[in-house]
Amino acid sequence: MAEAKILVVDDDPAIRNLIYRFLSKQDYTMEAAEDGKKALAAFEQFTPDLVILDVNLPDTNGYDLCKEMQSRTGVFVLMLTSRTDEADKIRGFAEGADDYLTKPFSLLELEVRVGAILKRQRPVTAAEQQCLSFDSLVIDPVRREVMLDHDLVPLTALEFDLLHFLASHPGRVWRRAELIQKVWDYDYVGDQRVVDVHVGQIRKKIEKDINEPALIQTVRGVGYKFEPPHGVTEGQASA
Repeated sequence: MAEAKILVVDDDPAIRNLIYRFLSKQDYTMEAAEDGKKALAAFEQFTPDLVILDVNLPDTNGYDLCKEMQSRTGVFVLMLTSRTDEADKIRGFAEGADDYLTKPFSLLELEVRVGAILKRQRPVTAAEQQCLSFDSLVIDPVRREVMLDHDLVPLTALEFDLLHFLASHPGRVWRRAELIQKVWDYDYVGDQRVVDVHVGQIRKKIEKDINEPALIQTVRGVGYKFEPPHGVTEGQASA
């Protein structure tokens, strides 16, 4: 597999150059930009696998840029910011970010976060290749696509991973900490409400009534479970 391509977007040259040099030594192919306009131009030419994106840019904010980039390719996004307010982190995840790192940060932590995100590109094993079909909902782990009523559902990489994981274990209840460990692929240190945010985003896209979700159900005081439509079992597609 070719080295992953990473675009660093930060208006602080010290931080931008530090990340660029450090990740270059980890055999990633790197590009960098200092503002939103240059970032979009580099994004189009470079087609990165991951964007490390500062929230505060001179000509735009990272949240808007995250949405714009992901609407084009579904690229992985690691938000980078000096904001420590949990509300900012929650907003970042709600806008589609795959992870969120607060300044100041250690290069070791950056390396771990980047590696965990890029693992989601790994080829699926034979056991993981089977499509999951639940009535009108079809989850294809090879194409990493979700279809609902024959329409493509636009999910971010992390939203897909979370839905696929839950649907792979229908009826089982998972605690938020367990989901973070299984889906995020490392020990996330922070507010576990990030799970709630991602579940909420998925529900908006696949549930008929988000006020009374039928597929991803909340188990109060515990976490979440995927409940197949009544009478439908995993792998059973609708006629």
